Amino acid sequence: MKPAHSVEDLRRRARAALPRLVFDYIDGGAEDEVALAGNTAAFDALRLVPRAGRDVAARDTSVTLFGRRWAMPFGVAPTGLADLARPGADLAIARAAAAADIPFILSTTATTDIETVARAIPDHLWFQLYMPADRAIGHDLVRRAREAGAAALVVTLDVPAPGKRERDLRNGFALPLRFGPRRLLDFASHPAWAWRMARAGAPRFASLIPYAPPGAGSTSLAAFMARQITADLTWEEVARLRDIWPRPIVVKGLLDPADVAEAARLGLDGVILSNHGGRQLGLAAAPVAMLPAAVEAAAGRLAVMLDGGVRRGAHITAAVALGARMVFAGRPTLYGAAIAGEAGAAMTIRLLRDEFERTLGLLGARTLAELDPAMVRQPG
Repeated sequence: MKPAHSVEDLRRRARAALPRLVFDYIDGGAEDEVALAGNTAAFDALRLVPRAGRDVAARDTSVTLFGRRWAMPFGVAPTGLADLARPGADLAIARAAAAADIPFILSTTATTDIETVARAIPDHLWFQLYMPADRAIGHDLVRRAREAGAAALVVTLDVPAPGKRERDLRNGFALPLRFGPRRLLDFASHPAWAWRMARAGAPRFASLIPYAPPGAGSTSLAAFMARQITADLTWEEVARLRDIWPRPIVVKGLLDPADVAEAARLGLDGVILSNHGGRQLGLAAAPVAMLPAAVEAAAGRLAVMLDGGVRRGAHITAAVALGARMVFAGRPTLYGAAIAGEAGAAMTIRLLRDEFERTLGLLGARTLAELDPAMVRQPG
């Protein structure tokens, strides 16, 4: 596999390897993609201020979170329909994450089921829950994740309605993939991808298959999932998940510090600041821009984490310096997996790890504890 030197290198190669319909599904955002672009732009607007004259020859990138030591403060964010990029992508990325000793969050809408991923990476799995309109299904998903040994439950709160993803609308994206003349030409122009998909079959929401009507195909399964989007999930209901989940509960999709304070008041264990990778609210604030206020609102009562726009190890370093306990990204490992499966995902993680460790040293820090907000200058 040809080496890549940045996530952007991997992105360009994924764009060449995938049909436009598929690449745009992975890469695109909501409406004019202001939030999507703004996520990385907010990181790039930060300036780092190093400390000099320190011995940083030996550096330790590890972090302890929820009673467990991880190799670095970076993990893989949940991504739905990963197998569109490459059959087996969920497992490929999960195994790469486990090999790097970082957490992997499996999406409710993953194309590999909870139990299969848990068997592959028993010590690195977190499970992300979209609470369905049918609460019995949601509670059973929680049960399955608990029995499979997932270490944390990540409840997403930023999908009360589907985002308007205009690339998907223009491309006519739908499941199962439809085959018109233009689509066939696009697929035929990417023969390696088309051959893999033809052999594997259409990806499906694997963990949701037991709840769909008997014999449901890709079309009816997608329609079933659409009907399960709920706009009435409340804080109180999230807190009651304690009754059926004994391990850490993390809420994902927050931006307002007041919501972080509410999560802390309810005794939840962590939050992930997120705007869903810019795929939901088109003008959403960038998570890293909200990080200092969120850390202040948390007041040490829970772990503040984030995702959105992470493309460099320096982005991870800046977020940790500003108070993030863990930083997640989803698209980068998908780009890598699209190109070369597990090896591509591992290359992505290795790139970010090496950049993170290098930036740590360049800032004059040997450990995460030596990073502090004074090392980061905010715009304005």
